[in-house]
Amino acid sequence: MEFNPKTKSRGDRLFDVVVYTVLAIVMLATLYPLLYIVSASFSDPLAIVKGRLWLWPQDVTLESYRKVFRNPDIWMGYRNSLIYLVVGTAVNIAMTTMGAYALSRRDLKGRHALSLIFTFTLIFNGGLVPTYLTYKNMLGLYDNLWVMVIPSAVSVWNLIVMRTYFQTSIPYELQEAAFIDGCSNVGTLVRIVLPLSMPIVAVMTMYYGVAHWNSYFPALIYLHDHSRLPLQMIIRNLLIQEDMSNMAGGDGASLMDQILQAEGMKYAVIVVSSLPMLIMYPFVQKHFVKGVMVGAVKG
Repeated sequence: MEFNPKTKSRGDRLFDVVVYTVLAIVMLATLYPLLYIVSASFSDPLAIVKGRLWLWPQDVTLESYRKVFRNPDIWMGYRNSLIYLVVGTAVNIAMTTMGAYALSRRDLKGRHALSLIFTFTLIFNGGLVPTYLTYKNMLGLYDNLWVMVIPSAVSVWNLIVMRTYFQTSIPYELQEAAFIDGCSNVGTLVRIVLPLSMPIVAVMTMYYGVAHWNSYFPALIYLHDHSRLPLQMIIRNLLIQEDMSNMAGGDGASLMDQILQAEGMKYAVIVVSSLPMLIMYPFVQKHFVKGVMVGAVKG
């Protein structure tokens, strides 16, 4: 039956007005801080301090970006974060795909028990101190680059979503036909399952990539060497510890100029750290509905 908006009752129209109003408020509350930070990063710090900035850039300047990109710690953090992102995401996708494929197989004995064990870890964990002692004394991960990759190799939530996608979107008979034709489990996964699962793989790559890019807590706890810190830790040190005076100064600037320049650089640093994920998101956004919703709703 064709839906005609004119047949909506007064209550339905009132409900639509309320929904659109709430969504508009949420959109403005989300977009305004983002636009303000971008505008502030291109504005004269004196205009920010005086409160002249409320949306659009005032007295446009690129001085904040020039000082940020001149800082070697920013480039070092970028390099480290890219390494953690590429290596960590590759490990995440490989481990999650293999685990999800195994749990999706009907002929895997004990798969329900394994699923319960995995789910148990979603609710309970060993706590910070036992985990710290295990990483440091037993696994040797303290001040080790792999502490940013190995402990987060598999997200159980993502594992369940991908397993459900394999179970509901790929006919089991197709996998059986591949076995009859001589495929092994590895061959079935690589030649049959993965080519039909690109939407969920793209979404998982986005999830893991964003998690690695924004990750700073493992570095805060386990990394001591300054040269191994990711970009988020560098930015945390700059923003929370307010250690921007060295970046802002050094060229004969007065104390007041350094304070003003540090104020503008805070916003430039936030934009620089967020830009890679903002660029990456549009390329995988189209896969979200087909990938995640199919894998999650039917579970």
